Amino acid sequence: MRSLLVRTMARAREAAKSVGGAVVGALTIGMLHTARRFDPIKTADLFARTAQRIGPLLREDRIGRDNLKAAFPEKSPEEIERILAGVWDNLGRVGAEFAHLDHIWEHDPAHPELSRIEIPPRTHELFAQLRLDNRPALIFASHLANWELPALAAVAHGLDAAILYRRPNIAAADRIIQDMRKVKMGTLIPAGRDAPLRLGEALQKGQHVAMLVDQYLASGVEVTFFGRKTRANPTLARLLRQVECPVHGVRIIRLPDHRFRAELSEEVTPARDASGKIDIQGTMQAVTSVVEGWVREHPEQWLWLHRRWR
Repeated sequence: MRSLLVRTMARAREAAKSVGGAVVGALTIGMLHTARRFDPIKTADLFARTAQRIGPLLREDRIGRDNLKAAFPEKSPEEIERILAGVWDNLGRVGAEFAHLDHIWEHDPAHPELSRIEIPPRTHELFAQLRLDNRPALIFASHLANWELPALAAVAHGLDAAILYRRPNIAAADRIIQDMRKVKMGTLIPAGRDAPLRLGEALQKGQHVAMLVDQYLASGVEVTFFGRKTRANPTLARLLRQVECPVHGVRIIRLPDHRFRAELSEEVTPARDASGKIDIQGTMQAVTSVVEGWVREHPEQWLWLHRRWR
């Protein structure tokens, strides 16, 4: 009798989970479709205000505050709260901007002052170098400002790119998000068991492989981030062992008046062991240190709401 009850409860939980996922998926689809009908600037402002009101009620707000206190022990409580408010503001804007991904990248080299995207001259030079050198490259990014935009930058500037992305847990939401991302984002490769193989094949074909590198991975390699030990996904360094190629970081910075600046870093030098082979841990530390530098410059634009340290 007890085993039957346990099985029944388990089935009920699975059914509830399925129904809940379908509801959340439907809400996500509805929200994205609705947001597309309205002015993107006004919608971003509305989503930002809403996120700033709702965010403090969520568990992630405490996680973000704890992370900020650990990363910036020298900052006052008031400074921490200002940064955290900026984090929620940025997250709300990212949600609204996602609905308009197909036309958010607006850059006219002839009239940069009128463009929504600002690109420094050195970044133009590096983009051209990557496009014309007939070599693959590894590009890393972080959850800074709008982290969907680096993929748009690659395609907009003629880079043949393969993008590693993480599927949402809800299938219905995943389908619409994939449809939106496909518009101008190159080849999308979902994270999974076969992802390293597909990414390696892309490099061997001469493509530019891009990925986010700033989330905690329990099975990752140990690195130091803001003076504390954490674990980083070693996929980028492992791919570099297979196909040695340039490594660059790309970041988006949110500017006033709903504008952005896109920056491509200089080539990041990988670490090597005594035999000259790519050192996985050392290379991921080099990449993590670049990301830390970015976050220190604009802490309110980074996603502090996940547990970066465990």
